Amino acid sequence: MNIQEIISKKRDKQALTKEEIEYFVTNYTNGTIPDYQAAALTMAIYINGMNEEETTYLTLAMAHSGDILDLSELGTVVDKHSTGGIGDKVTLILAPIISSLGIPVAKMSGRGLGYTGGTIDKLESIPGYNTNISVEEFIKNVKECGISLIGQTLNLAPADKKLYALRDTISATESITLISSSIMSKKIAAGANKIILDVTCGSGAFMKDLTQATKLAETMKKIGQLANKETVCIITSMEEPLGEAVGNSLEVIEAIKALKGQMQEDVKEVILTLGAYMIKLAGKGNDIEENKQKMLEQIKNGNAFNKFKELVKTQKGDITYIDNIDLFNKAKYILPVISDKNGYVVSLDAKTVGEISMNLGAGRKKKEDNIDSSVGIVLKKKIGDKVENGEVLAYIHANDEKKGKDAVDMLQQSYRISETKIDHKQNILKII
Repeated sequence: MNIQEIISKKRDKQALTKEEIEYFVTNYTNGTIPDYQAAALTMAIYINGMNEEETTYLTLAMAHSGDILDLSELGTVVDKHSTGGIGDKVTLILAPIISSLGIPVAKMSGRGLGYTGGTIDKLESIPGYNTNISVEEFIKNVKECGISLIGQTLNLAPADKKLYALRDTISATESITLISSSIMSKKIAAGANKIILDVTCGSGAFMKDLTQATKLAETMKKIGQLANKETVCIITSMEEPLGEAVGNSLEVIEAIKALKGQMQEDVKEVILTLGAYMIKLAGKGNDIEENKQKMLEQIKNGNAFNKFKELVKTQKGDITYIDNIDLFNKAKYILPVISDKNGYVVSLDAKTVGEISMNLGAGRKKKEDNIDSSVGIVLKKKIGDKVENGEVLAYIHANDEKKGKDAVDMLQQSYRISETKIDHKQNILKII
């Protein structure tokens, strides 16, 4: 077996065997196969695709290229993953609610890169919160308080890391096969029994339309079935940012308010739907509407908020910030974005909002960039909202005055306001 033959087969639109895929993944990970040959095979896959079996073999080979986390001692663990978006503070709110219902939450999350935010950056805006703990401590925390949210400290799916970086350099990112195998390899390596996938769709997401998002969701669900991991995909809208806040400590503050019962309607719809299916997968209730009510009760009785405090305390975070959100560092400049017309908001491009936030310092253009946790955007008007001339559309939180003023201008231009009223956007587009 050699890499030239494997490249030739895929170039000629033939299916690769399990052994050929494993040979490629193993030898590319250990450096035997050079980047230029891996690039040739990756482009052949990008152009000609893979069938369901090939995609599953690729996923499993990448998952087993490094450590596999064993969470069996925790019972049924349901992992939740989002394909990325703007203002996505879902994990911060959802994880404590689910844990407060007696369902173990053991989640490894990533950092943000580019205009999409990362859960780990948000958690690290809480002073003292330690995202870098050992696997033993991670599992111990879940056993003792039912929840742990950490960074990817293990050597999970190293083949995926190499292939992901390579795909970026050869313009082979937008492939259903390669995206689905990348996501699912990490989920399988992370050790969960069941998987909920929040597949975002729209301008601020990787999948721009519902057809693309559906195809990705169906492929990942099929991989889950073939890998013996029950998987549910929920396609959610990312045409505009989720909730009010975009930025790290700003999103933590919004999450704290949500856990105390002050939740934006779009956030609530996404949280309740994802959570209801997590409860079902965990075997704690088959009725989706009843499961939503269970979650709302955990917010109302304070259990969900207390679970978040317990999580922060366990991971050495300062809970005085959770009790008093005014303690979080404030940006030097808080600048209003003012409407210059009457009407209704008809669009607010999520990607543009994410890029504005990144330029303020809330995101990374390169992996090594530092995050400014206090900067970002707080949206006061969203799609479907009535606006009057002179009313505040949003606030820019900046530590650089010029960047702040530039952000005001850019955000003002990204709001489209019309005299014709449109309905608020639907947030749950499809459940697979």
